[in-house]
Amino acid sequence: MAYILVVDDDAEVLGTVWRALSRDGHEVILAESAEQARERIAQSRPDLLVLDIMMPEQDGLQFCQELRQQKQYRTLPVLFLSARWRTDDIVRGLDVGGDDYLTKPFELKELSARVRAILRRAPNPQDQNTILSIGELVLDPKTFQVSTSRHDNVQLTSTEYRLLHYLMSAPNRAHSVRDLLDAVWQYPSGAGDPDLVRAHIRNLRAKLEPDSRYPVYIHTIHGVGYMVKG
Repeated sequence: MAYILVVDDDAEVLGTVWRALSRDGHEVILAESAEQARERIAQSRPDLLVLDIMMPEQDGLQFCQELRQQKQYRTLPVLFLSARWRTDDIVRGLDVGGDDYLTKPFELKELSARVRAILRRAPNPQDQNTILSIGELVLDPKTFQVSTSRHDNVQLTSTEYRLLHYLMSAPNRAHSVRDLLDAVWQYPSGAGDPDLVRAHIRNLRAKLEPDSRYPVYIHTIHGVGYMVKG
């Protein structure tokens, strides 16, 4: 059972999500605005934030970005739930720190599956004490930070950390987008949006690469996928 905060200005959506996730055994609390959500999070940090985008006063993108700027919330899983369905909208949600994105209207089974996948993504306890080093990349599992010869202690989100850790754990091997969705996002076969992978790769490159147009750490293997070279 997880403690989940759902934020949406539509009371009908809140009720639907509350019933669906409660039936799955989760403890679900609700907020109708970013301000209410801020109060709920201050009282108790949730295991997952399900967040609408189009809300009055402060939208979900701004709220997520605000959370990611605070150390204690940089690894808080965020699932965007939005009527904005275009690829640019999805990429924008991931760019500001979202871990996943589900468009409205949605199937309740799909919502439950996404939530289960996100909650399964806790780091392996054996990885928590092992600093991973490949070439110039040094990944610290205790802080979710990565260092290179040019950058010290670059903070990653939880999804960025898992993605980079997976690539670094098997260097010199090309991983397809499908492989990454299965292993990092833990989606069932055939599920998940390839744009999730592409957007997070782009975000990692923006944080790590001297010039993201010419990556030296995370390489694209055309027609195959992505690789970290050791």
